[in-house]
Amino acid sequence: MQQRLSTADTMGLGLMTFAFFLGAGNIIFPPLEGQMAGHNVLYAMGGFLLTAVGLPLLSIIAVARAGGGLPSMTHDLPKGTGTFAAVLLFIIIGPAFAAPRTGLVAFEMAVKPLLVSSGSYSDTPVTLGSLTLDGVQMLVTALFFAVTLMLAWSRGKLIDSIGKFLTPMLFLLLVVLALGVIFKPQGDIVAPVAAYEQMAFSKGFISGYNTMDTFAALMFGMLLVDVLRGKGVTEPKACFRYLSIAGVIAALGLAFVYISLFWLGATSSTIAGGADNGGVVLAAYVKALFGQPGQWILSLVVMLACLTTAVGLVSACADYFSTLTPLRYRHWVIVLCLICAVVANVGLSRLIALSVPVLMALYPLAIALVALTFVRRWLRNPVLGYRLVMLVALLCSLLDGARAAGVESIGWLARLLDWQMAAMPLAAEGMAWVLPTFIMLVLAFFLPAKSRNQKVALA
Repeated sequence: MQQRLSTADTMGLGLMTFAFFLGAGNIIFPPLEGQMAGHNVLYAMGGFLLTAVGLPLLSIIAVARAGGGLPSMTHDLPKGTGTFAAVLLFIIIGPAFAAPRTGLVAFEMAVKPLLVSSGSYSDTPVTLGSLTLDGVQMLVTALFFAVTLMLAWSRGKLIDSIGKFLTPMLFLLLVVLALGVIFKPQGDIVAPVAAYEQMAFSKGFISGYNTMDTFAALMFGMLLVDVLRGKGVTEPKACFRYLSIAGVIAALGLAFVYISLFWLGATSSTIAGGADNGGVVLAAYVKALFGQPGQWILSLVVMLACLTTAVGLVSACADYFSTLTPLRYRHWVIVLCLICAVVANVGLSRLIALSVPVLMALYPLAIALVALTFVRRWLRNPVLGYRLVMLVALLCSLLDGARAAGVESIGWLARLLDWQMAAMPLAAEGMAWVLPTFIMLVLAFFLPAKSRNQKVALA
């Protein structure tokens, strides 16, 4: 069987991979990071690109290298780990954070900017009748997930067709915006806020967790493998080659988007100073550059892009959970949309803040798993190596997550966190897991090979 794709098919696979990653939710993080980093924008941008572009690219390649998704990648971990990890990731990219975030981004970027009386984004919002702005948010998110439920009911067949046009529209809008940032910046780059004076790189690195694209890559990487198989590419080396090319194409597109949005944020202090999330910054910039017509276009594209993302996430989660429980697909669609509508009421800035400790606790595990996938062939005892590396990453990342959650008031935990801060490099930056995990990864190469008895027991 022919193991080659045409140039058009290869480009199509790359653009499809880019479309999987790019969503309206992803574009809200770089503007605020750029604004807070100020003169240190390049350092923050570098850290962000590592986790928001580099890690998803490596994750896709790791899936191809393992020949499958999480079940293949977690083969050397205790039985059931793959299923547990998949459930956890689907909860995170589904009802816990990513799916409710789509409704909130739709409100912040598509609806809220249209409710300001005039001028800059910080003007006093208008109310709708007796509804306050919070009331409008509840109404909008409830309607948003009601529409999501209707579209996901048939597994998103209608929205799939619409989505093929939305990603190019969103990307074109971002290109036009990037040109505006270059030729007509809306402010000077100012001094960084205190947290970004000395730790801009690590702040950007951790902020990249918020895109959740590494988790997404681990989940839909197998989807890309299936696409290749459908086109007749089944040989592992060929799959690896084409997925790598597709990943690079997607990474280049994402890098362009993120770099331009970081620069937008860095030059936004005049029109959106003190914003509490990137949606505010981006909407203010669009309004300053293109006026109200530009805001209407942004609102339309963002609303539809958020809707397609929400339908995709709800459909994927409902489909997966229906294979594990007695509830059918449509039952799960109802449950997930109700949960998303409730969670969305916390507000965008609050939801992002709540997600940070969880992502700090789990992202290092995904990074360690990807690294292990690349080096597995050189481990003499992969079962023991995997378990030790993942255990060290888990223990250290849980402490980072606990610190981010602000639980230092618990006596014994406070003492443990104080010890971590004193003993582990990068603890102050929220990356105490890096050095211990790396050391354990190196030591894994020197572990003795499994004995024959161990092999029989594990068979």
